Amino acid sequence: MPLCAAALLTYRHGLAWPRVSRADAWRLVVIGLSGHLLHVGLVTYGIFLSTAFSSSVILACGPVFTLLILRAMRVETLRRMQVIGVAIALVGVLLFLSDKMFGGRWRASGGDLVLLLAASCFSYYTVAAKPLIDRLGSVTVMTYATMIGAVPLVAINLQAGIAIDWAALPATVWLGVLWAVIISAFGGWLTWAWINGVRGVARTAPLIYLMPPVAGFVSWAIGGEIFTAVKLLGAAITLAGVAVAQFAGSPAPVYPAPLD
Repeated sequence: MPLCAAALLTYRHGLAWPRVSRADAWRLVVIGLSGHLLHVGLVTYGIFLSTAFSSSVILACGPVFTLLILRAMRVETLRRMQVIGVAIALVGVLLFLSDKMFGGRWRASGGDLVLLLAASCFSYYTVAAKPLIDRLGSVTVMTYATMIGAVPLVAINLQAGIAIDWAALPATVWLGVLWAVIISAFGGWLTWAWINGVRGVARTAPLIYLMPPVAGFVSWAIGGEIFTAVKLLGAAITLAGVAVAQFAGSPAPVYPAPLD
């Protein structure tokens, strides 16, 4: 991803990469660590412990965290229906987790809790990056944040990476890695940053609802994941609560301008 980011920035600006102020540089460090280090690291570990469908449902709680973060930053005031939506989503998450807990699958339950933390990190990244995107542009913000977040991420995983026999990996694994890095991660983050800049965080957050049905179908068709009634009911209640919180009629938030 850092190589893709450097190539894109060079394509857009040549060797004269955009300069940023010291204050914006610190903000890029914050979103690089919260988005690309914590979010990506926690999501990868959470998926390893849990399942694809479970991961998509938990990560779909992102709009709830986004609303709570906006409220904490005093950018938006939560209305009664939004509070009700958050409560419904919480009940749905608890029901969703209970399917694994009562089944004794503590490993998968722990993975879902890790994914909840990852969702909150991504929501913070989305909110914190919005003013920077307005000022610097989506390409500049995304590429700098990617390169910043990659430094500790590579350092943490360096020993494990060296231990892997890369030459022995089958072509399907290489294709999966390239898809995850170039298309899903780099292309997805770049597109997400651009859409947030054009449409705003409040309007783009509902797009995350597309993840559970797509991930569920692929996980069932390829991975053989089994869906119990409790699991599906918990997922439906969770998404319903997120939808209520998201579409409760609150106006689009007005973000404070970044300080110089």
